[in-house]
Amino acid sequence: MTQSVPREMVEARLREKLAPLALEVIDESHLHVGHGAPGSHYRVNIVSERFSGLSRIAAQRLVYEALGDWVGGAIHACAVSAKAPEPRS
Repeated sequence: MTQSVPREMVEARLREKLAPLALEVIDESHLHVGHGAPGSHYRVNIVSERFSGLSRIAAQRLVYEALGDWVGGAIHACAVSAKAPEPRS
């Protein structure tokens, strides 16, 4: 079985690659008993300047790219809400 990825490692990689203004990483593995180890199912809520001007799918793709080979390996599933910061008025 593939090793799991601790939440702290997911957070560290996203901080390093995407410099988020806000980041929440939630381990939802306990909701998937029977087909996933702890650290295999995540929900990510992230706000980063890197997403400015990108479509929702392109922003999500950047998150998956930042997580690299963990996605589809140690991370079985990752739900992503990726947004650019709200413009200041």
